[in-house]
Formats: sequence, C-alpha cells, structure tokens
Amino acid sequence: MRLVLATRNRGKVRELSALLVPLGIEVRSLLDYPGVPPVEEDGRTFMENAIKKARHTCAATGEAALADDSGLEVDCLGGAPGVHSARFAGLPGDDEANNHRLLQLLAGVPLDRRTARFRCAVAMAFPDGELLTAEGTCEGLIVDEPRGKEGFGYDPLFYLPEYGKTVAELDLETKNRVSHRGRAMAAVCELLARKLGRRD
Repeated sequence: MRLVLATRNRGKVRELSALLVPLGIEVRSLLDYPGVPPVEEDGRTFMENAIKKARHTCAATGEAALADDSGLEVDCLGGAPGVHSARFAGLPGDDEANNHRLLQLLAGVPLDRRTARFRCAVAMAFPDGELLTAEGTCEGLIVDEPRGKEGFGYDPLFYLPEYGKTVAELDLETKNRVSHRGRAMAAVCELLARKLGRRD
C-alpha cells in the first residue's frame, strides 16, 4: 500500500513518517507530487480542514492520503490561535513570527494562567471513498521565551511540566509518544491496521 501525506512541511513529514513505520507501508508526501495544487484551509474546525486536505490529495494523486490539521489553543486567549495557528501572525508558516505574536499577547500573564493544549485531527481518505478519522490532544503551558531546537511551530514555547521541558527539547521518539499528533496518529494507525487485516 502507498500512502501520500498531504503536506509539504518537512518537519511534519518526518514526524508522520516515523509514526507510520510499524505498518510497513510506502509513504510519500506532496513533496513528491509538486503538481498538486494547494487546498484552502477554510474549515471551522481542525477536523474539517484535515478531511478536506485528505480528500483533495487522494483525488489529485489517486492514492490513499493522510492529512492532519493541528494547532495551539491558549485558554486565556479564548482558544486562540486555534485553526489560525499556522498564520497567526499573518504569514502562513512563519514560525518565528507566530511565536513572537503569541509572546506579545501573553506579556505579563503569569505562567500558571498560560495553560494551553495542542490539538490534532487526522483524516485518511481512500480512492474508494472510505474515510478514517481520529483526534488527539496534549496539555501544557506557554513559557515566556523559546527553548529547544527540535520540532517546529510552537514547540519551543509549549512546556510539559511532567518532563520539565518544552516540546522542542524532546527527542523525536518521546515527542511522538506524548504529542497531540502522536496520539491522533496512534488511533488512526490502529484503524488502518484493522482495515489492512493486520490485527483482530
């Protein structure tokens, strides 16, 4: 089986590919399909965006496709940036600008009020129209300056008290085990394994 990841984000490709290794399937991404046009992520929820991207990529490539949509929800900001996480500062994919804006908005807010969560929705679309979906979350706090060089997005600001580290300070194996994306992917991989008849 071949599965196309509906992303050109190299960090996300790396994480998702590692999570799919146990299934032993061939994994590609939109980096391998430069002719596939981008899809407008105009859903009201992470799941709406994930489903739209998965179906778009499946239709464009003729292969099974997996998409995720994820972001950060900060409680004292009313759940922002939410579905606008990737373009919070107005420039899609500019991690540094997004992190800078977040820190500006949280200036003066004590750490114990900076509760937040990463949320991830995963959708897998198949040429026959079947759709598999799953969600995952990871709770934490937003620190007042970036820490760590791993990961991408808001990882350098997202602190996990139980590890005493930001997500950007975790190794990939640990991150994939505890992250919102790792949890959502574990659930959807279980569904895929059943579909492929590899588990009872």
